[in-house]
Amino acid sequence: MPKAQFVIVTPAESGQKLLQFLERRLTGDVPRSAIQKWIRKGQVRVDKGRKKPFDRITAGQEVRIPPYTPGEADAVAITGTTGSLVTVYEDDDILAIAKPAGLAVHGGDKVTDSVAARLKAIFADADFMPTLAHRLDRDTSGLLLAAKNYETLRGLNDLFASGSVGKLYLAWVKGRWSDPDETLLEDRLEKSGAPGAERVRPGSGKTALARVTCLVSDRQNSLLAVRLITGRTHQIRVQLASRNHPVIGDGKYGRDQARGPMRLHCYAMLVREKALSLPPPWTNKWEIPPDALKQALGLLYE
Repeated sequence: MPKAQFVIVTPAESGQKLLQFLERRLTGDVPRSAIQKWIRKGQVRVDKGRKKPFDRITAGQEVRIPPYTPGEADAVAITGTTGSLVTVYEDDDILAIAKPAGLAVHGGDKVTDSVAARLKAIFADADFMPTLAHRLDRDTSGLLLAAKNYETLRGLNDLFASGSVGKLYLAWVKGRWSDPDETLLEDRLEKSGAPGAERVRPGSGKTALARVTCLVSDRQNSLLAVRLITGRTHQIRVQLASRNHPVIGDGKYGRDQARGPMRLHCYAMLVREKALSLPPPWTNKWEIPPDALKQALGLLYE
């Protein structure tokens, strides 16, 4: 028969709400509704006392987890994979991952493989599973940041929410970009449509801002460096497509696009004066000259 567990809150887990702590410790084996019921009935104890779901816990406290059987009725099973992830940078607080185009950030209906699922498999024994602090579109490649402890996660969430993280993207777009100087893109964007078929359209909604600099251009295509000021859903793709410069390979917002990988890549980020960069894995005619990469990286600091 399963037995109750008594676990000690580690420094990496300190500051979480009790419900969050238990959800991460149980890694999907028990649904949130069941955990809330445990807490409400007093089956979960913190230092032998009762707590509420949103009370915060601190390092060194002892938490009692009642007996449970993983996979029993109503348990939430998060199906993942042991697929690998490429680490670009790692320290005690942050993990920077190279997300390939085509891999979802989070799982969902009929999506079992994702960055989050791979993190769960790779760090199954960690006190605090690295947790993603932002998102990238499924078909966008590039830098993706995860926090290795709860304090860092809260800090990164605040930075992204306030627009304090510098984000620089590279995009190959259709057509010649005519403006030789930096261009400010400003639109109001809104999402509409049935679930699973939503589209973002300019016209009304939330303000979207980005600064664009052309790095390479010819009659057919242009390579752009895009500094995001806001972070709206599909923002870069919609803003460029609405100006008749859709991202190469963007079948959703680009008209008459040839099938193939989408040429949109999160190239660099500036987080609390720490600069991280990851050149795109593009080859042949899409390969970016070294001087263009250097020019683009310099824009991150402007």
